[in-house]
Amino acid sequence: MANRDKNTISGSLQKKGFILDKRHDDHKYFYYHSKNGKKTEVFTKISHGTKYKVIGDNLLALMSKQCKLSKAEFLDLIDCPLTQDLYEARLKAQSIALA
Repeated sequence: MANRDKNTISGSLQKKGFILDKRHDDHKYFYYHSKNGKKTEVFTKISHGTKYKVIGDNLLALMSKQCKLSKAEFLDLIDCPLTQDLYEARLKAQSIALA
């Protein structure tokens, strides 16, 4: 069973090309921008609530689907073995527009 700190996830996503959209009050929405700077259809979100300081297994699975990855791949994205270049290669393999 996997758990990750919400702040760790937030920081890792931003290091890998996700940009925080501050226009939302209920959640933190992160939209993926390709290395070319283009916003893509890929996004995920994290609750603002203090109840969710640690993100559990089931929410990590939902976030991985939003990011178009398996849960193991998403954890690699967060924990850093999966680089932004490899992430973009996986998105391209799924025909997700990056340009």
